[in-house]
Amino acid sequence: MANKKNNVGVRKVSTIDRLGGQKFIVLLIVIALFAFFAIMSPNFRKYTTMVSILDYSYYITLMAIGVAFPLMTAGVDLSIGTGLVCYSLVGGWLIAFQGWPTWAGMLVSVLFGVVIGILNGCLVAIMDLPPFLATLCTCMITRGLGSIIVGGFGISWPAVSADGGWFRKIFRIQLEGGKVLPIGFVWIILIVLFMTFVLNHTKVGRYTLAIGSNKEATRLSGVNVRFYHIFAYVISGFFAGLAAISYSAIFATVQPGTGAGFELEAIGGAIIGGVSMTGGMGSITGTLAGVFVICLLKTGLPFIGLTANWQQIITGLILIFSVLVDILKRKKEEN
Repeated sequence: MANKKNNVGVRKVSTIDRLGGQKFIVLLIVIALFAFFAIMSPNFRKYTTMVSILDYSYYITLMAIGVAFPLMTAGVDLSIGTGLVCYSLVGGWLIAFQGWPTWAGMLVSVLFGVVIGILNGCLVAIMDLPPFLATLCTCMITRGLGSIIVGGFGISWPAVSADGGWFRKIFRIQLEGGKVLPIGFVWIILIVLFMTFVLNHTKVGRYTLAIGSNKEATRLSGVNVRFYHIFAYVISGFFAGLAAISYSAIFATVQPGTGAGFELEAIGGAIIGGVSMTGGMGSITGTLAGVFVICLLKTGLPFIGLTANWQQIITGLILIFSVLVDILKRKKEEN
């Protein structure tokens, strides 16, 4: 019995060491990328570029935080990208064409995300569908549903100077002289800290990781596996709804039929930041750092004359490297 306890202790320390080491490496990558682009292009060092990076980071980070939980159960949520656009379209349509107040449109966007999260969770945890297939189906549903509701036309949420445009000031405040204060990053940091606490110090976080490590053993220990498995997808849907609000606040118009690929940026950020594709391990602060690798590549590459296609290639190579490192470290621990 003593040996068994010792082995468990060693496993926990090893996991912590792995996450800490990977977060440190990702942080170095963020610093290196920033320094590289700053040296290669003086325009990259401009304040407006920094604001653009943060603007992109809001909705990707929120999606990444949410999707980290299904990933930690050894699942995935592919519906968050098109879902984000769908929730934004529906909320904006209610505000622009049905006369709903802005706060009500925001609430509907989040609740819509939660509903899709519940659907995904039930398909995976109760009906036992493969997460890839289940969430791919809801990805297609949300993409079509958003376009149908708005009639195929783009939707604009209230401008900052219009009635109801106050919600845009949650993420950016216009100062005198035209300079923008990216206050949204403060909220992102607070959310990251809160979700780090949820992951590390609550039953939701512990059982999410336990399901990813060994679902059957978790069930046999008396945990309501189905409930917490579904809840992981609810968290993903909830944060996709929040991401829809941030997306609507940053961009002037939301176009139907878009959003495909957003989920890959969020999933990529989470994996680069230390969330294991095989489940059982993850970090919210690491996810934030991973997202900034994605955002720096997305924003910085055009400044050195490379197209968005290069961002996809380089991101893919970084993801391959991250997954390979995770696999090798797991095999080393098992041996």
